[in-house]
Amino acid sequence: MTRTTRLWSSVGLAGFCLLPWYIVPGGFWSLSWLSDLGNQGASGLVHGLTGKFWLIAPAIALLAALILSGMRLSAPTHARASVAAGALGLLLLVGQGLMVLRQGSRFDLFGDVSQAGMGAGAFIVALSLLFVMTTGISGLGKGRGDAFVTGLVGLILALVGVFVFYPMAFIFVQAFQLHGGAGFGVSEFLPRLFDPTTWSLQCLVGHGYCGPAVNSLALALLAGLGTTTLGLAFALIFTRTSFPLKKLLRVLTVLPIITPPFVIGLALILLFGRTGTVNVLLADAFGWEKTRWLYGFWGVWLAQMLSFTPIAFLVLIGVVEGISPSMEEASQTLDANRWQTFRRVSFPLMRPGLANAFLLGFIESLADFGNPLVLGGNFNVLSTEIYFAIVGTVADPAKAAILSMILLAMTLGAFVAQRTWLGKKSYATVTGKADNGQHASLNPTLKWACYLTALPWAAFTLVLYVLIVFGSFVKLWGYNHAFTFEHYEKAFRIVFRNGVHFVGAAWDSYFTTLTIAAVSAPLTAVVGLATAYLLVRQRFVGRDAFEFSTMLSFAIPGTVIGVAYVMAFNFPPIELTGTAIILILVFIFRNMPVGVRGGIAAMSQLDKSLDEASIMLGANSFTTLRRVILPLMGPAMLAAVTYSFVRAITSVSAVIFLVSARHNMATSFIVGRVENNEFGIAIAYSTVLIVTMLLAILMLQAVIGRRRLRRADRVAA
Repeated sequence: MTRTTRLWSSVGLAGFCLLPWYIVPGGFWSLSWLSDLGNQGASGLVHGLTGKFWLIAPAIALLAALILSGMRLSAPTHARASVAAGALGLLLLVGQGLMVLRQGSRFDLFGDVSQAGMGAGAFIVALSLLFVMTTGISGLGKGRGDAFVTGLVGLILALVGVFVFYPMAFIFVQAFQLHGGAGFGVSEFLPRLFDPTTWSLQCLVGHGYCGPAVNSLALALLAGLGTTTLGLAFALIFTRTSFPLKKLLRVLTVLPIITPPFVIGLALILLFGRTGTVNVLLADAFGWEKTRWLYGFWGVWLAQMLSFTPIAFLVLIGVVEGISPSMEEASQTLDANRWQTFRRVSFPLMRPGLANAFLLGFIESLADFGNPLVLGGNFNVLSTEIYFAIVGTVADPAKAAILSMILLAMTLGAFVAQRTWLGKKSYATVTGKADNGQHASLNPTLKWACYLTALPWAAFTLVLYVLIVFGSFVKLWGYNHAFTFEHYEKAFRIVFRNGVHFVGAAWDSYFTTLTIAAVSAPLTAVVGLATAYLLVRQRFVGRDAFEFSTMLSFAIPGTVIGVAYVMAFNFPPIELTGTAIILILVFIFRNMPVGVRGGIAAMSQLDKSLDEASIMLGANSFTTLRRVILPLMGPAMLAAVTYSFVRAITSVSAVIFLVSARHNMATSFIVGRVENNEFGIAIAYSTVLIVTMLLAILMLQAVIGRRRLRRADRVAA
């Protein structure tokens, strides 16, 4: 313990003395600050000795921890000293960051002073103080005395606190704002929360429209059930049948998730809208009246089914693969038929995957913004109502905050229901014992039920995407079908003159998007799977609350997250607006729950005896995680990296307020083209993004590979 404390204290003091304390123009990695070490590149030590005395306090805490770690004290005394030094230093660091502003200090506490946003030096000092504190906590016997476990818990709590709770606090405080902006109070909170227009049930009795809360809940329940059912059907076809076109089917299951949100809505409109292709053909052939059924509940539900089924499939494919064939063979040996084996053995072991797939589909539907905006019509949901409350003609931040709180309550309800359904049963099927059997095949009835459920859906998806590609090569999809390359030339033109010049309008946003997605995707997977490891493999106080906190950012619409980040990170202590870092952070913490849920589903199948065997052979928790657990987490890692990568490329609502002229994203560019009625360029750009993401997914699958759970991974016919 003392060695770890000494290490982190030294790292923190080095950062305090050598690295720039505040943000620097051009970014830290430009290294331009090295030529200005007395001003913009000044360290915390230089600033502290030249007037900003409050910066010295965290360094004193680190120095005290370093000195105490070298003294001959008992282990408990060392531990308590480390906890006290780390906690006090963090408190002082956070306090001065919140109290001293860019111009002046709150309550005139430090007089006429100022400071910019914190930079690399402050980050290293904060990280070191955190790990000094968590090392001391492990020394007190918490977290089984494992410094790695307590440090990981502390790090994730700190990250969630800073990049989820802190920005959301700026939104939720608005829930108590009085009408007209006349201060804050509680007198108007409950009337707004239970506003009849929000909870109306008029649509059930045929006298009007239901409220957005009721609409969102009904839509989320059906979307969660539908996506889980389809995802399970696809997963069973892949793992339990000899279907010959599995590779094509795999592509079709992934396509919707790698499509910019508005494209699916536009394709559905051109197919099923009042003047859509299908409606016109049916009207001409059978004389049916053209309707607007697509604009409302069923249109949004159809688009969400297309968009979110891949999430359920990515979660369930690893779970279905992980079921031990020996259990199924034991069932059949005891004279159970294939249907009884599936119903009594296989299906119950899939419960963690089914519960997590439903929870993700439910939350995705609640937070979905693009599909209801395009296809909602008079069908209002919470996410669109929040958006219009923020950017509408008459901004109402209090209403947006209240509706966001309702979304969180629904998410909490789904979370509690999931935990109740799973209970405390064990679902471990990967135990480390020899297992070279093969999965039981599906009985004919179930196999054809899966075929009849999944294959028509795959065919519909294929038709939809053929039409999307077709739309990128015609003058104006739906009106003028003359063949042209004009849209691709405008967006992605390349000139070969004295070198290669990317002169197309879309290249800048394309390269920026790929860079940010490539950086954020692995970080998202790391944070998500590390959180799953703690939730499944460790026991600590507040674990349930910790698990729910990781789902918080997933439940809030991306638009609200974007606005919260602008409000929170536009001034000290953390200034990130207009940088690429704020885009990376919003993607990490917006998409982290997918890695968490997928990791929980997969890790629930790994027997704890694997960890115990590793630890008994002398490995610590970090080595066990790296050498034993991670190699068995291939599908979960693939799901987390794939999903976070494509969502970083296709997300629009979370970044619409965060992009800048220097860091423009693909979806922002596409929305701009749609607003200018340049649909051809938008669809062509979306097609290029789809192809790009397909290639990236294939590369990720090749790099990560499949986990080998047993000697023979054959699939029964």
